[in-house]
Amino acid sequence: MIMRDGRTPEWPITEVVALTGTTSRTLRHYGEIGLLPPSRIGENGYRYYDRDGLVRLQRILLLRELGLGLPEIGRVLNEQLDVAAALEAHIDALREQQSRLSRQLESVRRTLAAIRDGKDLDMSEMFDGFDHTQYRDEVEQRWGTDAYARSAHWWEAKTRTEKAQLRAEQAARSRAWIELSATDASPSSPEAQKLAAEHVGWLRTVPGTPAASGDADALRSYVLGLAELYVADERFAANYGGAKGAAFVKAALEQYAESEL
Repeated sequence: MIMRDGRTPEWPITEVVALTGTTSRTLRHYGEIGLLPPSRIGENGYRYYDRDGLVRLQRILLLRELGLGLPEIGRVLNEQLDVAAALEAHIDALREQQSRLSRQLESVRRTLAAIRDGKDLDMSEMFDGFDHTQYRDEVEQRWGTDAYARSAHWWEAKTRTEKAQLRAEQAARSRAWIELSATDASPSSPEAQKLAAEHVGWLRTVPGTPAASGDADALRSYVLGLAELYVADERFAANYGGAKGAAFVKAALEQYAESEL
């Protein structure tokens, strides 16, 4: 750290790299895209970062840990001008992540203990902490951080039994789609459209999503957007037996949106 003009503390890029583990190449890239401009560039070409820059870097690293891409991070930083309030939100998110990781650890420990003791596995407890947060980046990029936060809060408020029931219902929906897509039925068939109606009905129950907003246009856009994700992202496609099943679900939802929404 140096004191510029005897007053303002600044850290050269070499110290920031050593302190954070972030590479100088990454810091320069952040500067080039306007995400983290240095407080100044010295005559020798060295980049320097002041206190505000380090706080901004901390926020960037936290948001990266939470799964956000650089464009979304830039948008969040530009919108959250109250740094103290933003850091409080980071703390809440980290506590949520800490709680989820703790539950995952306990779930794995219970599974290991059951295997070692030759006991039956408790399926209602095995997957506690393993939930929809894996899709956080996609949800926030498409529908905003508030949509994710509200749906995540809804999920975390559920009891272990309620979560197990919801997982079972989702698994049943996935099996129904997989089984139907393996037949000669078309996406526009009555059977497929019945599943599509049930699928949309389920989407309406999740708070914070456009499907639950009551806005018909938002619902239609949301359904079509999800249909695209089911095909574009292999994690989603896996829920429907792979690319072929996901394509069937997409076509059925698009048909339902066109005729019913």
